[in-house]
Amino acid sequence: MGRAFEFRKGRKMKRWAAMAKTFTRIGKDIVMAVKEGGPNPEANSRLRAVIQNSKAANMPKENVERAIKKATDKDTANYKEVLFEGYAPHGIAILVETATDNNNRTVANIRSYFNKCNGTFGTQGSVEFMFDHTCNFRIPAEGQDVEEMELEMIDFGVEEIFADDDGILMYAPFESFGAIQKELETRGLEILSSGFERIPQITKELTAEQVADVEKLLEKIEEDEDVMNVYHTMQESGE
Repeated sequence: MGRAFEFRKGRKMKRWAAMAKTFTRIGKDIVMAVKEGGPNPEANSRLRAVIQNSKAANMPKENVERAIKKATDKDTANYKEVLFEGYAPHGIAILVETATDNNNRTVANIRSYFNKCNGTFGTQGSVEFMFDHTCNFRIPAEGQDVEEMELEMIDFGVEEIFADDDGILMYAPFESFGAIQKELETRGLEILSSGFERIPQITKELTAEQVADVEKLLEKIEEDEDVMNVYHTMQESGE
């Protein structure tokens, strides 16, 4: 198994945001997708992907429809995706993905979390190079042969594929997302969920006390309403 498998296994052992936070994130994704490509999922591949993810998160259909309708209102502010970088205590690199309608507020908040938790708020490009930007797709495992699927999908950019309790998961470089989505849809395969992740190239093992220091910063960042995802180079339990 490769790094994507180990990364996924490690993150699965960690806490995931509360359902309300998940719905908020999906709502923002819907607004950005609609603003970019319109409200028709058939003609908007990004919106199709977000709707698939809403189903995987058990988000009520009426919530999705309401978010799409809201996004079509010209008075609804769009969200800008902004990446923040820095270091937690003990040399742990951190990447923070945000979606914000007020960049000044978000910058100030994220910087304050680093400062309060003895971290270092970094400049653009200071740690991003330590992570591989990947895309992933999950499809049902029933009727599929993982090895055969891997051979068939390698031409579309898939680098790693494995099965878990929830289906078959594929990982590929960020730029392969469109080609893989199109191929899976052409084959009539159900896409249970899809998304993007940043996988650390190298992780660092810490003591329990050091982990607690890093967790304090991670928790503050994750609680921020503008934060979509947080990635770090600390070795997860389960890796």
